[in-house]
Amino acid sequence: MAIDLFSIGRFTVHGYGLMIGIGFLLGVLIGNYRAKLRGLSPDHLTNIAIFVLLFGFMGGKLLFIIVEYKDFFTDPLGALGSEGFVVYGGIITGILTIMIYCKIKKISTLTYMDLFVPSVAINQGIGRIGCFLAGCCYGRETDSPIGVVFPEGCLAPAGVKLIPTQLFSAAGMLLIAVGLILYARKAKYRGTVTGYYLLSYSIGRFIIEFFRNDYRGSVGVLSTSQFISIFIFVLASAILVISYHKKIPVEYRPLLKDAPAPETAEESGSEPDSQD
Repeated sequence: MAIDLFSIGRFTVHGYGLMIGIGFLLGVLIGNYRAKLRGLSPDHLTNIAIFVLLFGFMGGKLLFIIVEYKDFFTDPLGALGSEGFVVYGGIITGILTIMIYCKIKKISTLTYMDLFVPSVAINQGIGRIGCFLAGCCYGRETDSPIGVVFPEGCLAPAGVKLIPTQLFSAAGMLLIAVGLILYARKAKYRGTVTGYYLLSYSIGRFIIEFFRNDYRGSVGVLSTSQFISIFIFVLASAILVISYHKKIPVEYRPLLKDAPAPETAEESGSEPDSQD
């Protein structure tokens, strides 16, 4: 566990950055493979991933600045240069980025959102391993055997046993990713994969926040992330209700042997490639 893993000359490999990079590449590779199986465009998936990475980072940093506005006004450059980042800011701007991209390219937003979100969960899961290496997002003190003692040089308090919330989050996100990929093979309606991703993430994030001990801002008795989780849960529920009500069929172009046959435009009431 260390912020810096090793150095080659002046080049230093940081644990958090390395894990984010691995998560991003793995998410794109798996997403491209799944796109090909469905007869969808891997190029669109890759473009979406790059734009989401860029604007998602900006959104996460922006929400961090909003949460830590006092520090920002005291030392703007220090706040901008810090490693602070709020995942929900990245998720929100990431969703907006996908919507705008699909609107410009005139492709189905929900189709590519459903295709993309399992890759997001993969990236989040591996990224949390990076959090563990750096010591950020640490948990409360504990006497439990599962407690982890971080060494000096990490962002977590050194020399005390802490709940490894980063590893719990990592395991949870990877389980969500696997669940979404398996569900997507049988999903009938567009938007349901996205809805279940947001639903499961909001529930998991709300719960894990009770065990974290790093300052993340607060809204009353809730942390900022718990407060946002409530709205994400409501949004996810609305997406699922609407998706099951509208029953717009998923776009499969029949490379998956066990994929459900797509309904015709007359049966579904909409063109298969139309904008959601």
